[in-house]
Amino acid sequence: MNTLAASEEANASLPHLIEKLLQQQGLSYQLRPSRHAGPAAQQVQASLLCDSLGTVLALFPKDHLLDLKNISVLLGRELEPVRAVQLQRILAKHQLNQLPGLPVLFSSPCVFEQSLLEHPTLWLDSGLQGWSLEIDQQAARTLVAKASAARFSIRLDSLPSLPADPAQDSQDLTRAVTNFTALRMRQRLEETIEIPPMPITAQKVMKLRVQPEASIDDLADVVETDPSLAAQVVSWASSPFYAAPGKIRSVEDAIGRVLGFDLVINLAVGLSLGKTFSLPKDAPEGNTNYREQAIYTAAVIEGLAKAMPRAKRPELGLNYLAGLLHNFGYLVLAFIFPPYFKTICRHQEANPHVSVELIDQHLLGVSRDQIGSWLMRFWDMPTEVATAIRYQHDGDYQGPDSVYANLVFLALALLRQEGIGGGPVVDIPDALLKRLELTDEDARQVIHKVLDARDALKVLVSSYQHD
Repeated sequence: MNTLAASEEANASLPHLIEKLLQQQGLSYQLRPSRHAGPAAQQVQASLLCDSLGTVLALFPKDHLLDLKNISVLLGRELEPVRAVQLQRILAKHQLNQLPGLPVLFSSPCVFEQSLLEHPTLWLDSGLQGWSLEIDQQAARTLVAKASAARFSIRLDSLPSLPADPAQDSQDLTRAVTNFTALRMRQRLEETIEIPPMPITAQKVMKLRVQPEASIDDLADVVETDPSLAAQVVSWASSPFYAAPGKIRSVEDAIGRVLGFDLVINLAVGLSLGKTFSLPKDAPEGNTNYREQAIYTAAVIEGLAKAMPRAKRPELGLNYLAGLLHNFGYLVLAFIFPPYFKTICRHQEANPHVSVELIDQHLLGVSRDQIGSWLMRFWDMPTEVATAIRYQHDGDYQGPDSVYANLVFLALALLRQEGIGGGPVVDIPDALLKRLELTDEDARQVIHKVLDARDALKVLVSSYQHD
């Protein structure tokens, strides 16, 4: 153990209640920083579930996904995750800031994935954020002595990976829709689901994008045909985030003096598409609001791109658009699969350690990234944006237009490390930073600059939400 780790452990102490309960059971343990925990197969994920009869504690390895249908069938109960507000109330009562994997803490039944007892050592969340309990197999058996062993979770490495060819996305989505609707005849997705057309304003702006002679006046004329969009563009330029001198009096002013032609082209498209689908009424608790995350991601990507060597920078406006639309598949998913969407949300809440695209794959056979990317291609959006959406969770992607996908991955990873977004915190591959010609320090400076501007960004979020 290094000196720093030893010093940390010397200064850390378990919540009094947890320590007392472990002593009563005669359990020996070591308190370790969670970052030093062993393989995911030996880390225990706890999920507190409930129905009208009460709560159930489920324990399973962190390289598995808790399948709510499996455990509900197993126990003969319709179980869902305890909602965030209720869970926080339970934890606060015990002065905890994290759900510990300790059956002794709860009067409710406990069920555990039996593969956990195959390992000589386990690491459990301790109830103290950032700290884990390391216990041996004997202590683990004592811990779950009154619990029920079963098989109810799914190995993450058994879930299908993202297909290499984007052309397969339409087939996967059609298959998912066919299964979902129980159609007897296979049909093209466009014939099965009434996908809304691209908004007229977005279509007009996209036409300007490919016209070399297009001017600020041309763009302003298009934006002003949509009063809501015009107000948003002016609000964007007026935001403290851009710190423009003087008052922004018109769309032309916003374009020419503050935001620039390319950014407004892509901003207008992103804002227009954002109104195509309504935000779902149900959403995974604990995740950042859809539009807030879109704005933060776009801001971080803009900063990261500007930090790259000038010769390596991708098109800045398209980067910004990729950030605004990176989670667009979330909206389309809720639109195409409304009943399933609730199930997906509950699985996200029960599996905060699992990436959302894996949950989608398990439940639907297609991910929101594939769906969002497919729609971008269906609408003839720039391939760079479709690629960024499709490969945003693949830190190793090096195919065509990889710089856009890599920047979205990096932005999401940096934001997640700061508690913004949803899903697990992910490591940032050194090779990805090298491909972008950025250092870890470059990335940290960008994320800190964005977080320092939170108040200014809230103005943008507000204008995006009130269209």
